[in-house]
Amino acid sequence: MAGEGLPQHGHAHLVTAGLAVVLLAQFLATLADNAVLFVAIALLRQGHAPEWQVPILQEFFVAAFILLAPFVGPWTDAQPKGRVLLQGALLRLVGALALALGQDAFFSFAMIGLGAAWSSAAKSGILGELCRPGTLVAANGALEASQVLALLLGAVAGAHFADVAPASTPYGIGLIYALSAASCLAIPRLLPARPVHFPVIALAGRFLRMLTTLLADPLTRSALLGTALFWGCAAALRFVLIAWIPMALGRSDLTDAGYLTAATGAGVALGALFAARFVRIEAAPRVWYFGLAMACVVAAFAWIHGTGLAVLALMLTGLFGGVFLVTFNAVLQHFGATRVGSGGAIAVQNLLDNLGMLALVGCYLEGARRGLTPADAALLVAAVLGVASCFLGLQYRAAVLALARREALL
Repeated sequence: MAGEGLPQHGHAHLVTAGLAVVLLAQFLATLADNAVLFVAIALLRQGHAPEWQVPILQEFFVAAFILLAPFVGPWTDAQPKGRVLLQGALLRLVGALALALGQDAFFSFAMIGLGAAWSSAAKSGILGELCRPGTLVAANGALEASQVLALLLGAVAGAHFADVAPASTPYGIGLIYALSAASCLAIPRLLPARPVHFPVIALAGRFLRMLTTLLADPLTRSALLGTALFWGCAAALRFVLIAWIPMALGRSDLTDAGYLTAATGAGVALGALFAARFVRIEAAPRVWYFGLAMACVVAAFAWIHGTGLAVLALMLTGLFGGVFLVTFNAVLQHFGATRVGSGGAIAVQNLLDNLGMLALVGCYLEGARRGLTPADAALLVAAVLGVASCFLGLQYRAAVLALARREALL
């Protein structure tokens, strides 16, 4: 039947149209995801909530990714992926409307996080079903480019409108999620990848076996811990910046935080391009130098007191971090696929990345509650990043040498 799957011959325009709709839907969802944080922060401040409550928003957002990690992959494969993307957009819409109607910001953020986690596997998985093999790399590149653009625009626009009209902006966020959901309705109806039953205990056990397999291998363990370290420090640094701006720049608005977040995202994009062009997987044992460089730049925030220097420092942080992240991603994709399959490796990586964010933001939250200054927090994040990067680099180097010795003996 037409619309039940991709045509096998001709009709290339259907594939192109389907891909365009997916890119639009995910661009809108990511745009709103990155804008809504600043809106929620503005509403908390408007309600005179203690400043240490701001990082709790991130904890509520990532909780769904952690709880649903063993199940989102099989759930996505068991039904058309366009339907899964629609479900995720509708859950986000419920969260935005709850925020607009004055409901608890933490509940609203939990709903938005649930929607993002629900559709996380479908976002990339649908590309393999919509695109022919010869266009799959280009499709992935287009998706990543649109996500980076949405991150930059969402951070800047969300911060600006949160300063100008915090009470009405959630309705605008809800409208963007509604447009994302409407776009999902136009995605070609694809057949489920495979029928899956959902015995919860069996799925959890399977996921646990994949987790232990990847953590037992020194190469994949280093890659998993490396990406978790990056995302954990990045999440903590975002809230350090939000607290740092009033003390260092003397301004309490969120627009500067939006621009600084966008500067970091731009740096990550440049770092990713640099890694794709110049860094090969064989160079992974030396990638810890970039983690150490990133730690040094983060530490410099203890002595920075101007927006220009802050933007430069954050672009450098993102640049070094982008190389660090992309290289470890490649290591995991290369070695993880042979251990548990690419889908299983990504599912485990998503869990550990979000656990890293939960842990590092939680540490910052506890420090903020105890009166830790933003400068001291930046030094703490830098210390964790520097020490962990050195440890991971040495561990990965030892694992590569051990693998080379084993291969030489065979």
